[in-house]
Amino acid sequence: MPLMIIIVATLGAGVGSVWVADLLTVRTRSAGHDDSDAQQRLLSLATGTLLATAFTHLLPEAFESKVDVQALFLTLLVGLVFFFLLSKVALRHREPHPVDHRHRGAGWPLLIGDGVHGFGDGVLIASALVADVRAGIVAAISVLVHEVPHHMGDLVVLREGGRRGPARLKVSMAGSITALGGVAGYFLASRLQTWQPFLVTLAGSSFIYVALSNLIPRLQQRQTSRETSAQMVWLLLGIALVALVGGIAHE
Repeated sequence: MPLMIIIVATLGAGVGSVWVADLLTVRTRSAGHDDSDAQQRLLSLATGTLLATAFTHLLPEAFESKVDVQALFLTLLVGLVFFFLLSKVALRHREPHPVDHRHRGAGWPLLIGDGVHGFGDGVLIASALVADVRAGIVAAISVLVHEVPHHMGDLVVLREGGRRGPARLKVSMAGSITALGGVAGYFLASRLQTWQPFLVTLAGSSFIYVALSNLIPRLQQRQTSRETSAQMVWLLLGIALVALVGGIAHE
């Protein structure tokens, strides 16, 4: 897998998610509407893509290898625990997202947390691309989609605090740090081919963790039947997207 493709994919996922979030926040504010509906749709879509990628592609590919099944299950467990601890560390650099002016100092902690998370996203995208092009495409799309709601909240905080400079810096940093993680993941994966099943399992564990610990809890709200149906439609759309991308790449 050429390094340039990995750099382009990680830059696209890192910068793309921020620009999509920026467009959505500007659009909803200019229209005078709350962005909760758009966030709910994106969260549902991201949940479907992440779970489908993990359970229908990454984990099956890892378990088809000759590696001991118990070792892969242990890797899955260790990955879930690792990403739980990583999220705890990231939370120490972040503050809640109230939209008032009391958190003018939240800009840099948010940027630090995004940098740590973006580096991890880059490693995961690169590992998936080295393992399989289909997995890499889906990984980049999934990262882009599932980061949009998160970046929307961050951009609100940065702008409510009057920090236009950090908001611009966030766009540049998200792409550069994600690409840096992609380069690191490329060299790690290319030199450790025997560890490929473990890397794929680790990527799957990260997708499962994000979906179950971050996305689904944010979807578990008291809603009308129509809103719940919309959630299911977008979740199934995410699963269909994984199947479509996988089918096209396979051909």
